[in-house]
Amino acid sequence: MRNVARLPKPILVMEAIGGLLIIAALLVINQWLPASTSVDSKTLATGLLLFGVILMLPAAWLLMWRTAKAMAPQLFNRTDKKR
Repeated sequence: MRNVARLPKPILVMEAIGGLLIIAALLVINQWLPASTSVDSKTLATGLLLFGVILMLPAAWLLMWRTAKAMAPQLFNRTDKKR
């Protein structure tokens, strides 16, 4: 059986970029990372946080889907026949 926690590389890259965006949002909101004068720091931090979470959603969805398929194969019309 395939490892449930193993993710494709593009999804891992998206997960890493999402994590970095969330860290950047925290740095902007605490004023450790200077924000542009044309953009409010709260607006920038909110945007970074939202994009970070959106980039992390595919990995969470894929892990949830694989876990559900492994825990209840009958729900997905997949039965493991072991002889």
